[in-house]
Amino acid sequence: MLIDDNLLNKVSEEAKASPRLRMNLNLHDSLEAPAQRLINAVEPGTKFQIHRHQNTSASTFVIRGRVDILFWNDNKEVIARYHLDPKNGVYGVNIPKNTWHSLEVLEPSVVFEVKDGPYRPLSDEDILR
Repeated sequence: MLIDDNLLNKVSEEAKASPRLRMNLNLHDSLEAPAQRLINAVEPGTKFQIHRHQNTSASTFVIRGRVDILFWNDNKEVIARYHLDPKNGVYGVNIPKNTWHSLEVLEPSVVFEVKDGPYRPLSDEDILR
């Protein structure tokens, strides 16, 4: 699969049309794959819950657009904010396992995410309410 402007534009258009204002394109073969690789097109206004992955770290890279990755403590306080903007030479962040985090979309963006598989949906204990 060629990852070019045509593909990113297509996924971005699907994100704009989605009620959640985001759309992912899985690049891995199955949800059981040992490496979960995906392209996420995200629009301003989409909401990401503060969550963690207990069994894997994750790496997120911005292909286009601008997003902030926020790290939180158990008291729901922001402890770090990383402004990812490839036009300014800041491309990505590694999120250690068990780290509360969320994403704020500052403009229409496309991110590439990698984490260990298999895919497991977030449990209630992995969402900071």
